Amino acid sequence: MKNILSLFILLSTLSLNAQQMLTQERASHFAKLALKCIQQEYPNKPGEVLGSVLDVKPVREYRPAFYGCFDWHSSVHGHWMLVSLMKTFPGLPEETEIRTAIGRNITPENIAVEVKFFLDSNNKSFERTYGWVWLLKLAGELNTWNDPDAKYWESCLKPLSDLICNYYIDFLPRLLYPIRVGEHTNTAFGMAFALDYARIAQNKPLEEALVSRARDFFFNDKNCPESWEPGGYDFLSPCLTEADLMARVLPAEDFVKWINAFLPGINSGGLKIMNETARVSDRSDGKLVHLDGLNFSRAWCLKRLAAIDGMNHDALSGAARRHIEAALPNVADGDYAGEHWLATFAVVALSESQANPTPLPQKQ
Repeated sequence: MKNILSLFILLSTLSLNAQQMLTQERASHFAKLALKCIQQEYPNKPGEVLGSVLDVKPVREYRPAFYGCFDWHSSVHGHWMLVSLMKTFPGLPEETEIRTAIGRNITPENIAVEVKFFLDSNNKSFERTYGWVWLLKLAGELNTWNDPDAKYWESCLKPLSDLICNYYIDFLPRLLYPIRVGEHTNTAFGMAFALDYARIAQNKPLEEALVSRARDFFFNDKNCPESWEPGGYDFLSPCLTEADLMARVLPAEDFVKWINAFLPGINSGGLKIMNETARVSDRSDGKLVHLDGLNFSRAWCLKRLAAIDGMNHDALSGAARRHIEAALPNVADGDYAGEHWLATFAVVALSESQANPTPLPQKQ
């Protein structure tokens, strides 16, 4: 009887894991959502600073690569998702359409116009740092794919990705205090994705700047107020996002000591941010629907933490599963408020494996 019960538990666990895998069927569904929006110019939330009446023009004229998906960063990470899905599922039914769409957007001419926009004195801080790091994530995805189109698109992006790296290196020393919100400007989120790119591209100046400032900002933090989460518009967990960054910065032994002071109780599985998933009251509201994204971003943070020696793998993995289960049914082709971006968060959460995408630092 005991063996039968154990087998039932094992099969149930395998079934749950299968439900949360990034399958080709899901990949096709997500790809269709991105294809629907990366060349849809309106509705659009531009977000730039206008220097004069001469700057009032259609979005496509000054952002010819990333004009779709409601805003610049969503267009960028929609491109990242499409590249990631093609890499993961060779022969994806949408592959030809994806290559055509990306090839139309990412060209030397289009990226030159995007660079010119970022060089404008009124817009040097445009999308700082959220959009910046999605662009770097796209560049990193292309860098790690041995595909002729990918290599060409990476070379097209290089003037913009290099500019953003330089902007980041310039910005970090001037940012005296970290931004600890649950939305776009969260400092730790940007630094985590930027650090992944710095290591992929072997950009040592960027890596050194990020690691140094991460220690300056966060190493002495203790008792993160996780009971205050979530905020009503959050799509990031301030506490878990900071932990996600520090997992990239600290050797495993040091990280376990740090997180037990930063989030006491995380390894016992008793934290609110592990056990209570976020709820959405209105998915047609572009801000309230952020909370679906919060469930996904919490999940990818929890998965990373679960992979670290000395952390409670079962408790953290179980919490990640609960958050994915809460959000996955909501990645639907329905209201544009969520469909233009939420699939990207789902792909990050479902793709985050037990192996970290960049190696943890070694104990010195």
